[in-house]
Amino acid sequence: MKLPCPVDGDPPPLIMWTKDGRNIHSGWTRFRVLQQGLRIKEVETEDAGTYICKATNGFGSVNINYTLIVIDDSSARGGAGAANGGSESIPELAGKLVRPRFTQPAKMRKRVIIRPLGSSVRLKCTASGNPRPDIVWLKDNRPLVEEDSRAGGEPKKKKWTLSLKNLTPEHSGKYTCQVSNRAGEINATYKVEVIQRTNSKPVLTGTHPVNTTVDYGGTTSFQCKVRSDVKPVIQWLKRVEPSDENKFNSTIEVGDHRFVVLPTGEVWSRPDGSYLNKLLITRAKEEDAGMYICLGANTMGYSFRSAYLTVLPDVKPPMTPVTTTTSPGLPLPVIIGIPAGVAFILGTALLWFCQSKRTCSSSSSSSSALPAAQRLPAPSRDRPCPTLPTQPVNGDKDCVSYEDYIAHQQLLLTQGGSGLAPKVYPKLYTDIHTHTHSHVDGKVHQHQHIHYQC
Repeated sequence: MKLPCPVDGDPPPLIMWTKDGRNIHSGWTRFRVLQQGLRIKEVETEDAGTYICKATNGFGSVNINYTLIVIDDSSARGGAGAANGGSESIPELAGKLVRPRFTQPAKMRKRVIIRPLGSSVRLKCTASGNPRPDIVWLKDNRPLVEEDSRAGGEPKKKKWTLSLKNLTPEHSGKYTCQVSNRAGEINATYKVEVIQRTNSKPVLTGTHPVNTTVDYGGTTSFQCKVRSDVKPVIQWLKRVEPSDENKFNSTIEVGDHRFVVLPTGEVWSRPDGSYLNKLLITRAKEEDAGMYICLGANTMGYSFRSAYLTVLPDVKPPMTPVTTTTSPGLPLPVIIGIPAGVAFILGTALLWFCQSKRTCSSSSSSSSALPAAQRLPAPSRDRPCPTLPTQPVNGDKDCVSYEDYIAHQQLLLTQGGSGLAPKVYPKLYTDIHTHTHSHVDGKVHQHQHIHYQC
């Protein structure tokens, strides 16, 4: 059964539940107080009654009332069994006896139970066998009567669970369940201890929460340990700076400062009777730094303790753009060297081409641009030859073709080398010079040296 408590407030209220005027706390093992309501497991007839949810904050309180009615139809089944002379409702296996055994051993592991004054406890001894076994409860080796156990119900009803409520020191002792049938007998013993307690406000134990430092983007946590007679409400608050108040929808004022209420996780019950809660901070940022407060409260009052969180500045260098056009697998010298080498080869080829073209143009221009009268005389071993008529060949005014040059040289030979004109070079060669030899018999002999351009 779940009883909701739809109450909201600013600041969030503290929720307390009562049944028939008694506070419901952690000692009520089947009862669980949640933020949204009250949950009851394995409802019994004794759970019927008046439940009140009381919500309180600093500005007031409000109550929500429930009346729970539990319908128990097991008495009718038990009466039918009695009318049949006590025969079992489940047919016995013909001629086969089964020794009793506990069917829920996991719920019987905790045999030493300590409960505070006024709380409740349930002792389980669920068993099966053939024929169906009987159960008898003993306290300190003496049979329990129904009034002592406060079990109620029909006397012949099979009571596999012993419920003790509103515990007093007289309930302390050893409780034994004896389960038997014609095939055998088993038993289990619980030790119950009822301790005195005084209602007081919660007390924060230990040193937590403590001042903490975390890296930017890191994860850290605060924890708070509270000792209380009843399960307390643990809440985390963070102080809000005056310049940041507009960032939050709602804040509460405590003294001269304002605080924001943080989401709170589950409160864990510890074996020593204290309660623990943790506040987890992930991906810490600069705005997470500041003062945090752990607040523990119950119906008797509250206690709190503060701690500071320091977030170290982000030390990561700014991101620089990375060129993604080049392959990341090539080393930097290769990336730089390949374009430089290509540029060097192209530049060398271009320089060589320009130099060779300038040489050809200079040699042809110097030999043909000057008139015949202004040209330098040929070497002493060369004879002048007649002037070559100037005419453009193939559109080139600076050089003559090779055929014209050969015809010109043959003309010089027929004239006997007299009146040799200055040399004219074709553009296909870098140098051509003629040698003239005079013999004693009066003969004149000439030959040429032609230098080809590589």
